[in-house]
Amino acid sequence: MSNDIRIKRGLTLRLKGEAEKTLVDAPRSKTFAIKPPDFHSVIPKMIVKEGATLQAGDEIFFSKYAPEVRFTSPVSGTLKEIKRGAKRRIMEVIIEADAQDTFRDFGKMDPLSGDAEAVKEKIYASGSGVFIKQRPYDIVADPKDSPKAIFVSAMNTAPLSGDVEFILKDRMQAFQVGLNALTRLTAGKVHVSIAKDAGSDLRNLQNVEIHQVSGPHPAANVGVQIHHIDPINQGDRVWTVGPEDVANIGDLFLTGNFSPIRTVALAGSSAENRKYYRTVIGANVADLVGTVNNDIRIISGDVFTGDKISNGQYLSFYPNTLTLIPEGNKYRMFGWLPFTYNNIPSNSRTSLSWLFPNKEYEVNTNLNGEDRALVVTGEMEEVFPMDIFPMQLLKACMAGDIEKMENLGIYEVAPEDFALIDYVNTSKLEAQEIIRLGLDLMITEVG
Repeated sequence: MSNDIRIKRGLTLRLKGEAEKTLVDAPRSKTFAIKPPDFHSVIPKMIVKEGATLQAGDEIFFSKYAPEVRFTSPVSGTLKEIKRGAKRRIMEVIIEADAQDTFRDFGKMDPLSGDAEAVKEKIYASGSGVFIKQRPYDIVADPKDSPKAIFVSAMNTAPLSGDVEFILKDRMQAFQVGLNALTRLTAGKVHVSIAKDAGSDLRNLQNVEIHQVSGPHPAANVGVQIHHIDPINQGDRVWTVGPEDVANIGDLFLTGNFSPIRTVALAGSSAENRKYYRTVIGANVADLVGTVNNDIRIISGDVFTGDKISNGQYLSFYPNTLTLIPEGNKYRMFGWLPFTYNNIPSNSRTSLSWLFPNKEYEVNTNLNGEDRALVVTGEMEEVFPMDIFPMQLLKACMAGDIEKMENLGIYEVAPEDFALIDYVNTSKLEAQEIIRLGLDLMITEVG
């Protein structure tokens, strides 16, 4: 029996270009990359050099401040290049893949019958520990911590994001085994949130507490679910895992091999062959999207929280969505006049989009205005479904006032929870960036 959670505040943005529910195997990339910037607050320490021969699952680098957190190769091949940026920061570790993978064997295990410490050791030794993230701070979890609960959001409400149930339809055994493994990592509960219309496979999961969540975006954000199920207080640690990454952890115990599978929904009005592609973490984007001109923005992730990448670069580590939309390099004459252009979805009533709630729109990356030195009272609260004052928290982060940040709920939020505020706020302020800087300050000063 599930527990119902109804989210009322938020905004569902309907865009053209949803991926067709057809699953195909993506062409195998010649090169793959692990990008340390995908793992916020991790400082990588390399243990292999350029030219090294790797099996899938071999360790490449570890986290400087948490050596137990290991990062392993998604494929077998040769470490081709270590790309560095400013101050010699490692930006990409590029691997030239073999035609067929060979795997390092970590051994099969039934996580329910194995020792809890052995289960944790297997997950982190294989590199699968990187799939587990921590709240507060939205960073890779430290295995030395003991989380009070683990949360899995098996649903998506972000625009054009991949359908979780479709992604997992042929991996339900691995998903259940992964959940079994997660139950050994906490003395508390493993919470799984599912959509109102979820099928029987997700409703019949074992050894977890199931929550049925309904409402507009960001109802599927794991931070919103934690807030309504088991809020985070100072000193608490809560772990979160993406649904396909739970299945990857399950495959580790079923096969003994590190599983870096990533099912990507290729979506967006500018995308061709909009389908679901089964590939490997760190694959080359060009093998999925083909030739793309400069008038198209490629986003690894959804339009609210994804990263801009160029053709020939590599998929980010966590997202299941690859979105292509037109660049916002065309400006509209008299675009500031109300009701002049009604082909833009707007939370305000300066266009007529509110009269057509089910219409799908083709959007671009144009901001539709410049930065403005004003904040409209009540605007952020309309789309923020937590009992937190978002405007006041943003101001506290900008001021670097740690005491106010704590009192206003900084431990409960992550940048993605403020993505809708980025979209609707009249001032055009970068709320996600402000929250990220605030969380970084808390990591430094509070830990």
